[in-house]
Amino acid sequence: MNNAGSNGPSLTAAWAQERHASTAAFHRQDLSTAWTHLERAHILSQPTAGRHVRTHLAMLRFAIRTRRCSEIAGQLFRTAIAAPGTWSGRYPLGNTGGANVSAFAAMTVPTDLQRLLEADFEEAL
Repeated sequence: MNNAGSNGPSLTAAWAQERHASTAAFHRQDLSTAWTHLERAHILSQPTAGRHVRTHLAMLRFAIRTRRCSEIAGQLFRTAIAAPGTWSGRYPLGNTGGANVSAFAAMTVPTDLQRLLEADFEEAL
């Protein structure tokens, strides 16, 4: 049975919640938590080119605001390859998207995010 619209929006909503939580943490000066929410948003964004690029742009903005030069360079590269990686299906599942990890390394997906990604995938079938 196709539950059109029931799973897709929940993935989008979860991505938006992670982005919002990152912004709120940043404003509280809780940079570690802000970055963790961006990493989670990245995992959720990978299947959709627009969200994937927007997440890397948010990560780039964070890096600029916190003056992290290596992260700025890493995000410039990742922003450039995000959409083609999504379109080709060659993105590394679970990758947290920061310059501290290889842009090509798959990583373990947190259980709560895995459920959202699986539901979205099943919805697409």
